Amino acid sequence: MTTRTSDSLNALAAGDKGDFLRRLGTKLLSRLTEKLPELSFSVVYWDNTTEHYGKGAPTFSFHLKTREAAQRIIRDGGLGFGEAYMDGEIDIEGDLGDLLKLQYTSAFDASALSFWEKIRAALTAFLHRNSISRVRKNVSHHYDLSADFYRLWLDKSMTYTCAYFQTSQDTLEQAQINKHDHICRKLRLEPGMSLVDIGCGWGAMMIYAAEHYGVNCTGYTISQEQHKWLNAEIEHRGLGDRVQVRLQDYRHAEGQFDRWVSIGMFEQVGSQYVGTFMDCIRRVLKPGGVGLLHTIGFRTRNLKVPWMTRYIFPGGFLPSLGEIVEPMSELNLNVYDVEDLRLHYGETLDHWDKRFCQHIDQIRNMFDERFIRMWRLYLKGAASFFRYGGARLYQLAFVHGTNNQGYRTRAYLYGGEPETFSLPNISKFDR
Repeated sequence: MTTRTSDSLNALAAGDKGDFLRRLGTKLLSRLTEKLPELSFSVVYWDNTTEHYGKGAPTFSFHLKTREAAQRIIRDGGLGFGEAYMDGEIDIEGDLGDLLKLQYTSAFDASALSFWEKIRAALTAFLHRNSISRVRKNVSHHYDLSADFYRLWLDKSMTYTCAYFQTSQDTLEQAQINKHDHICRKLRLEPGMSLVDIGCGWGAMMIYAAEHYGVNCTGYTISQEQHKWLNAEIEHRGLGDRVQVRLQDYRHAEGQFDRWVSIGMFEQVGSQYVGTFMDCIRRVLKPGGVGLLHTIGFRTRNLKVPWMTRYIFPGGFLPSLGEIVEPMSELNLNVYDVEDLRLHYGETLDHWDKRFCQHIDQIRNMFDERFIRMWRLYLKGAASFFRYGGARLYQLAFVHGTNNQGYRTRAYLYGGEPETFSLPNISKFDR
């Protein structure tokens, strides 16, 4: 932190809060618009004075309703902004996403606003150690919300992970079907195979694989709400002989399977337990078996998002690609295909937010206004994070040990039937 910033914070502590905050805000935002001349917005302060930044009509208006709101942003960065917004101390007129994406511009980093990042890093909430009991509590925090709530804004399959939009005209329902089929193709599923789904959620992946590829599926979840809902859905579809779900932590997974999949669960493992998670894959996936890990990640190591960690995903962990691939390689889990679907996740979040807003009256009958503001900030903020902020959505296909019967090209992912290699599975690295 520079001496000038320290002096400014001392002035704030001395009690000159209102004038200090206004001067600081004007200075920082003016620098921002100098770097981004196309940017135009307004700030309304707690005394109803308004300042306009940029040229032309503002695309959004940022209303600081209290001095404390500005102070929270300066002190706590993104965490402070999120909490002030949830508490109604900040209002946004216009598209919330237009505001949120600003933090990812190069101009933001180049301006004096960069000291916010230093404060934010210094005050980041530590990630909870994800023991079995802690993981159960963390998952319950998010996924044990009522199925009726998720049903209002997810697609019909209750899929709460990134969709795959093959065209801009795809509906959310079609895009989720696309995603499940894309994964099934990557797994090279064949009738009669066994598939284990770690962190199976509401079960859409298993149901699709069983109905369209004829495989036998076993899912693991520690969400009681998801377990209850999925068992009812399995019975409704008559899939009891092909799909089963267990209310157990992934560390208790038993048996061996031809195929392994996990979609949107690895983020909850915690950095301390990456090795444990990978060892579980090695233990339950047969030698020569194929797996697919679908996970949110980040372009570099050591990312922490304090607001998201505290309110949406306690214990969350967004790994870099290296933090995934390196421990897999150590256990002879060999990655052969990587795809980044981050822009698809931004589009998915847009669909969720639109549906959320369409059912806002029903949601208000379930939750208070603070929860609603929290959830909208999550949906809009995450969309900006994937588009502009360095977030990734990785799909990693891998094989346990050696499998020399792979396809020669990637045409199998898009309806083609390429030739396969037919070599013996011999390798000194297999164990």
